[in-house]
Amino acid sequence: MKIALDMMGGDYAPLEAAKGIKQYLATPRAGVQIQLLGVAADVAEALAAVGLTGHEQLHIVDCPEIIGYHEHPVKALKGKPQSSISVGFGMLAMGKTDALISAGNTGAMLVGSMFSLKLSAGVLRPTIATIIPREGGKTGLLLDVGINSDCKPENLDQFAIMGTAYAREILGIDNPSVGLLNIGEEEGKGNMLAQAAYPLLKANTHIRFVGNVEGRDILEDKADVIVCDGFTGNVLLKMMESIYPITQRQGISHPYFDRFHFEQYGGTPVLGVEKPVIIGHGVSQEEAFCNMILVAEKMITTNFIGKLAAEIEVNPGTENEVPAP
Repeated sequence: MKIALDMMGGDYAPLEAAKGIKQYLATPRAGVQIQLLGVAADVAEALAAVGLTGHEQLHIVDCPEIIGYHEHPVKALKGKPQSSISVGFGMLAMGKTDALISAGNTGAMLVGSMFSLKLSAGVLRPTIATIIPREGGKTGLLLDVGINSDCKPENLDQFAIMGTAYAREILGIDNPSVGLLNIGEEEGKGNMLAQAAYPLLKANTHIRFVGNVEGRDILEDKADVIVCDGFTGNVLLKMMESIYPITQRQGISHPYFDRFHFEQYGGTPVLGVEKPVIIGHGVSQEEAFCNMILVAEKMITTNFIGKLAAEIEVNPGTENEVPAP
């Protein structure tokens, strides 16, 4: 198993990435090779700082160019072919690695996912999901949270299938329930998208649809998987990301609120592409990098991509639909 890790992505790169690798390797990981993409000298220095110089499971891939956070994704990928993100997607596309992880330029990661890799057969659009901490210690999933600002009903229908597969295979939720985010519980509520998506979800035999869920239900045990358009989902994601910092500033210590700290979950998977891609937060530190590697490892060992492809019904009359970069 080979996992490529962008060592130059993130505000604290490459040292925190190296710390995360050390934490990951603290438990024996037989058969795992981690390919470290980045400026070779900087990566070697970070490995030396954490005592990983010469580790047999680590291999440095020199990538002398760096894509900054504020660079245009398409221009950066085309103009910097020797950057860690560009090289990583090239390796992934050619089968030289099994998964790619980066906490770097999110736009570049999304563009690379959609245009360097193939979509899984039958997938109209890829999607990204986020973990929802719920009361009682349970975990939910919200998608889409950013790739698809505007969606069609068919997109939400497929998001439900992909979210169900991820919740079952990666999060370990048996027979996950699916809810449609809406402004009311009754069928027929909502805007045109919600009204058109409801009957598709209701008729979908690949999921366990439980109907509409409202904003007040998101953190409660109403549905394991909640689907919405990426505009709405991204607003909710950013709101939830604010909860943990607020509790820290206010001196509030509570196990439930601590679960809103993104470090516990690592990164966001891109669902619907042919290889595992994990996107991390720009301020990721040691724990987040360790957890991103764990997610990538689990996606590989469970053959998640293959199982997801089996869940998507291929419609010969429908071509893959990818938004323009």
